[in-house]
Amino acid sequence: MHASTRLTGVFSPVVTPFKADLSPDAAKLVSICKWMLSQEVGLAVFGTNSEANSLSVGEKIELLDALAEAGVPGQRMMPGTGCCAFTDTVALTRHAMKIGAGGVLMLPPFYYKGVSDDGLFASYSEVIQRVGDSRLKIYVYHIPQVSNVPITLSLIERLLKHYPGTIAGVKDSSGDWSNTSAMLERFQPQGFDVFAGSESFLLATLRAGGAGSITAMGNANPGPIAKLAREWKNSDADAQQEKLNIVRQTYSKFPVIPALKAAIAHYSGDAGWATVRPPLVNLGADQTRALIQALDGIGFTMPGLK
Repeated sequence: MHASTRLTGVFSPVVTPFKADLSPDAAKLVSICKWMLSQEVGLAVFGTNSEANSLSVGEKIELLDALAEAGVPGQRMMPGTGCCAFTDTVALTRHAMKIGAGGVLMLPPFYYKGVSDDGLFASYSEVIQRVGDSRLKIYVYHIPQVSNVPITLSLIERLLKHYPGTIAGVKDSSGDWSNTSAMLERFQPQGFDVFAGSESFLLATLRAGGAGSITAMGNANPGPIAKLAREWKNSDADAQQEKLNIVRQTYSKFPVIPALKAAIAHYSGDAGWATVRPPLVNLGADQTRALIQALDGIGFTMPGLK
C-alpha cells in the first residue's frame, strides 16, 4: 500500500472464535470480519478483546493468512503485534506487512513493570529496525490499567523524532480524556493519528482533530459507531453519541469479552461463539439471560450478522 495512506474511522479488536477444543476457528473469524467490514468498521485483530495474549504467535500468523486468503483487504487491518519478546513482535509485524496490513497496533513489552522510557524506546527501535519495511505504520497502544506499562508523551515525542512516518499514531485506552486531549494537542499537528480506545470518546476525539476510535464495541454495535464517525459534523451527533453510550453501559455491567461473545452467539444463532479461552470463563446461563434481556430492553440488534 502507498506510504501516505492513513487509517481513520472506527476499528474493532475483533473477538477470536474458538472451536470446542479451544483451537482458533479461522472460518468464523473470516465471517465476522467480513460482517464488520460491511458495517464500515476496520479490523484490529489481536487486540485486547481478541484474547490476543491467549494466542501464540504461530496461531496469529495462521489466522492472518486465513484472512488474506479469504480476500479480506490488508489495508483495512491493524493487527495487534506487540508481545513481551521483541523477536515475537518482529515476526508478527513482518507477517502483517507481508499480507499488506495498513498498520499495526503495538503494545509495549508488558511483563516487567517500572521500566524506563529508555527501555521502551530501545524495544520499539529494535522492532522498527529489524522489520526494516518503509511501509510500516505503528500505532502505539496505551492501556496502562491492563499493561501497567504506560506510553508517555515524552516517549511518543522521542519515537516521532527518530521514526517520523513509521510511528503513525496511538490507541489511547486510558479512559482519561485529559491524556487523549494532550496527545491530540501535542502530536496531531505532526500527522500523528490519535484513536480513542472507547467510542464513548469518539465524538470528542473527532471534534479535536483525532482519527477515530478502536473499540471493543465495534464487535457488537459496528454500524451505529461507524455512522457517527461519518456524521460527526451533523446536528444530531451528540444524540448519536448518547445512544452509543447507552449500549456500552449495558455491556459494561458484565465481563466484557465473554459478554460480547455471548451476544454474538445469541444474535448469530451460533452457540459456539460463546467460547472463551482460559483463564477467561464463559458467561453463565443466568448472566447470558440477563445480558440479552438488558439488550432487548434498549432495542439492541446486530443486523446482518446471521
